[in-house]
Amino acid sequence: MDQKKLYESFEKIISSFLVVIMGVVVISATIELTTILIKDLFEPPGLFLGISELFEIFGLFLMVLIAIELMSSIQMYHTNKVAYIEMMFLIAITAVTRKIVVLDANEIDPIAMLGIAAILAALVAGFYVVKTQQKNSVSQQ
Repeated sequence: MDQKKLYESFEKIISSFLVVIMGVVVISATIELTTILIKDLFEPPGLFLGISELFEIFGLFLMVLIAIELMSSIQMYHTNKVAYIEMMFLIAITAVTRKIVVLDANEIDPIAMLGIAAILAALVAGFYVVKTQQKNSVSQQ
């Protein structure tokens, strides 16, 4: 077996293993999200969620979405041997957005908040550039 085939086999095994691990994480996080939601809904006063519960639920929900997107990204790379840059941008944007949702605005340093905003702006700008270049290359063909 030549070196290239060996590497491709190794890559296939690792990416398959990563998809399985990420599947376990998604299932685990979904169960945790469901458990927390049911517990919070049926605790007194019942059917009403406070702000802290909503932030916790939204944070977990976004974490599950990020895990699903990562799993999908790994699977697409495994299948097509192509890294989809727009998907990476969307995962990163979702992750930073999750961080913003779970932050306590009263406890974070304003400079840190500006840094997070700059990161999010850079990611959105990068996503825009990638999508614009893709649209331009398709229209030129």
